[in-house]
Amino acid sequence: MNLNVKCIVTGPFRENSYLAWYNNSSSCIIIDPGDNPELIIEEINKNNVEPLAIVNTHAHLDHIGGVNTIQKKYKIPFYLHQNEKTILNNYTKDCTYFGIDSNSPPIVDYWFDSGKLELKEFIIKLLETPGHTPGGTCLVIEEHVFTGDTIFCGSIGRTDLPGGNWETLCDSLVKLMNDLPSDYILYPGHGPITSLSEEMSQNPFLIPLLNKVNF
Repeated sequence: MNLNVKCIVTGPFRENSYLAWYNNSSSCIIIDPGDNPELIIEEINKNNVEPLAIVNTHAHLDHIGGVNTIQKKYKIPFYLHQNEKTILNNYTKDCTYFGIDSNSPPIVDYWFDSGKLELKEFIIKLLETPGHTPGGTCLVIEEHVFTGDTIFCGSIGRTDLPGGNWETLCDSLVKLMNDLPSDYILYPGHGPITSLSEEMSQNPFLIPLLNKVNF
């Protein structure tokens, strides 16, 4: 089965929201619907797919702003790592700080940790990668990795916000490089799609960590 991935860039922070679905199925999952839910709904309709669930990599305001509207429209569950509770609870305060209109914080239906999620035909490996936030998680579907703000093309997530930790993020990046094949495709929370091999060869934040990678 071939996995289709559609990136929708939303909101003032220009975050990447994703739809993922298989060629032979009408079901899709929504990953990190950050803002502009109408744009995400438009893509759902355009591709004639039916959402099963919303699964998030983390709970920063620029990645959950569209959850409420989509969750209510499609009556689908919202999945989030259990260590993101503090980040989620700060949603309204963070929106005020950045001068952004906020909805009510979304209600989480299922808190996950490690392991995997099985949602119909989707098998999502949950690779815990804290550091940017306490419960940051990379979502791995076959060779496709939705990294949230753990790693970007040429950069990595910031650690100066509440709940961030530089040493923890570095450990998570080493784990990512050790646990995943280098040819896997990375779909970050901001910026262009990349690959793990490309980041291992050119990302200035990963290169100093390569001596900890088991090649």
